[in-house]
Amino acid sequence: MPHEITVRQLIHQLQAVDPDLPAYLAVNPDWPQAHRIGRVIEISGPDGAVYLAENGQEGVLPPEVRAQLDWADV
Repeated sequence: MPHEITVRQLIHQLQAVDPDLPAYLAVNPDWPQAHRIGRVIEISGPDGAVYLAENGQEGVLPPEVRAQLDWADV
């Protein structure tokens, strides 16, 4: 997977999953917590980007998620 993905690529990936499921961020393999997604901010211009803000922790990532991310031996 590339170091950066575009909003188009993110939308494409999200279209393959159940839209009614909650969405979380998995951020750090050394501290494998599920983080809630908060606000979405767009910065325009030549160096523009979209930022997904973290909105608190939900708990430890399930072992199957860590395994699929190759973050731990399960």
